[in-house]
Amino acid sequence: MELDRGAGIALWRQIAQTLGREITENVIQPGGRLPTEQELAQRFAVNRHTIRRALSRLQEQGLIRIEQGRGTFVHEDVVDYMLGKRTRFSAILSSQSRLPATSLLRAQDFSADRAVSEALGIPVGTPTLVMDTIGEADGYRLCVSSRYYPKPRFNGLVEAFERTRSVTEALRTCGVEDYFRRITRVTARLPSAEDARYLHQPKSRPVLVTESISVDTQGRPIEYGLSRFASDRTQIVVES
Repeated sequence: MELDRGAGIALWRQIAQTLGREITENVIQPGGRLPTEQELAQRFAVNRHTIRRALSRLQEQGLIRIEQGRGTFVHEDVVDYMLGKRTRFSAILSSQSRLPATSLLRAQDFSADRAVSEALGIPVGTPTLVMDTIGEADGYRLCVSSRYYPKPRFNGLVEAFERTRSVTEALRTCGVEDYFRRITRVTARLPSAEDARYLHQPKSRPVLVTESISVDTQGRPIEYGLSRFASDRTQIVVES
């Protein structure tokens, strides 16, 4: 496309309008990656500084997200993450015709600190298992979660999760046929450097944090969870 260099409209603004139109008309699909700055500069016959101003404008409009080291992507539709008595990551996404995936970052033994002790009703220092996972929707990162489980009840949970790729199924192998959210707290804060890296987002963008306690059918605490959601891709919805 040739820009109208005599129109009295800044070139960066014309580029932003053109790319914005291509995004809204789905020429570039949600989640799709835009060409590099160099490729866009060649397309519009301008310098990279002009391209950066145009992309900055699109980011301000909420049409794109710029991920350091990965590129520039069209914003996907925001996921409605429903919080209720039976909150299940895969079920929530599947109900919105999205493809869920959960992968294990790491699993390790942990001596319960005060927060974990109070949440699970166990003494401080009790051996627990912590599993850190990444949750994805349609192939993009949605959340990073840390889940704490009392031992020895949940020995074997990691191996079961690696087989099933489902927390619910893994818990079932440990004798938990069903479980429910007893409480969820929602806050917002800036991400740690690690969380920002895993979520492919800048450290300056807040994350939504859910702190939850889940119990089995006898009301015994089984899981203390801390999930950090990408705030530009998620909105928390509370069922009533």
